[in-house]
Amino acid sequence: MAELKIGASVIRTIIFDFDGTLAKLNIDFQSMRETVMNLISCRGVSREAMSPHFILEMIDAAFDTIRRRSEREAGEFFAEANAIIEEIETDAAERGELFGSTRKLLMSLHAANLSCGIITRNCAKAVKIVFPDILDYCPVLICRDDVGKIKPHPEHIGLAMSRLGSSPHHTLMIGDHPIDIVTGRNARTLTCGVLTGRCGKDDFIDAGADLVLNNAADILSILETGNGG
Repeated sequence: MAELKIGASVIRTIIFDFDGTLAKLNIDFQSMRETVMNLISCRGVSREAMSPHFILEMIDAAFDTIRRRSEREAGEFFAEANAIIEEIETDAAERGELFGSTRKLLMSLHAANLSCGIITRNCAKAVKIVFPDILDYCPVLICRDDVGKIKPHPEHIGLAMSRLGSSPHHTLMIGDHPIDIVTGRNARTLTCGVLTGRCGKDDFIDAGADLVLNNAADILSILETGNGG
């Protein structure tokens, strides 16, 4: 196969998001958000103050607010909120499945001597329910349990690149949400949005994606031609 080029950059490492990118996205994030928001409200924290945040960041912000009045209560809240999140994630995982092309995609990239990693805001337990043999296909999996700061913070992708021995200039981040594009840009990698989640092409263009594909497996077509434009 030809080498994979995105613009002027030769790609040697691809970092994938998981849900919506390699596996069907079936987590009800709106229900998850409302459940966590109700828990936050019960702890006397303003819903309005939390509303700008993503769900996991919302839990952290509420934890910090509650901790100002009680370390014990903050700890109880944090444990309860994370238990709720994990239950929703694992329940969704029990009903989830990989995209049919995922294993072939990862095998093909390995055969082409491209290294691969997966980073996700999901918990490891849920990921391995959907993809129990994941480490047979991808040597690096970084879940939220593995980092202090999750994507879009660059620590998440940075740890994956470190374990793969890759550099940002030769790395492509692929995901189904603009947060994946922001993550890559924060880490100075190339970025690619895929339309297998709930976001459209314009969402990725607005986020600054270098490339937008219908699905992650389409990267193989670029690998065959050698250039992503």
